[in-house]
Amino acid sequence: MIAKLRGLLDSFGADHAVIDVQGVGYLAFASSRTLSQLGAIGDEVVLHTEMLVSEDDIRLIGFTSAEERDWFRLLTSVQGVGARVALAILSALTADELHRAIASGDNAMVARAQGVGPKLAQRIVNELKDKAGGVVLGPAATGAAVPAGSHAADAVSALLNLGFRPAEASGAVAKAEAELGPEASLDALVRTALKKAAR
Repeated sequence: MIAKLRGLLDSFGADHAVIDVQGVGYLAFASSRTLSQLGAIGDEVVLHTEMLVSEDDIRLIGFTSAEERDWFRLLTSVQGVGARVALAILSALTADELHRAIASGDNAMVARAQGVGPKLAQRIVNELKDKAGGVVLGPAATGAAVPAGSHAADAVSALLNLGFRPAEASGAVAKAEAELGPEASLDALVRTALKKAAR
């Protein structure tokens, strides 16, 4: 299993790059977003990779971050989403945009990707909402994602670590924050959210 490549950018095309690792050229398929971040030919690059093996093919998919690779794995776990469609989605949306779209149930945003119709976009959002840790505070219709680094985000993380499902954790923290107000301390949020989740 090849998990990461570090080498020189030898060449690239519309959907792939060749990385020279000590004289061996590895061809890695990638999203247009990843390819645009690699730099110039001859530059040293690091690619996180996913190795796909089928009966008649072995291919490497490359990513500039482990987070993007994790999203690729999640996307390809959805029925009807192969490597090509997953890369199209990651070309159209950043990891943060994808997280927000799934957390807020924004099918239209996911459907912006080439080759993704409304039905497939809905299936992706529905299947990944819990898996992706979709965290939405307040009514889902607002689509307001929890700001990273906020007490609310930390409280949700604490509940996730205790074994709560993402939807349960975010719902309990939303109720706790509504009761205590936005200035509530992390400790108070977690304690109140635990009480709400236990009901």
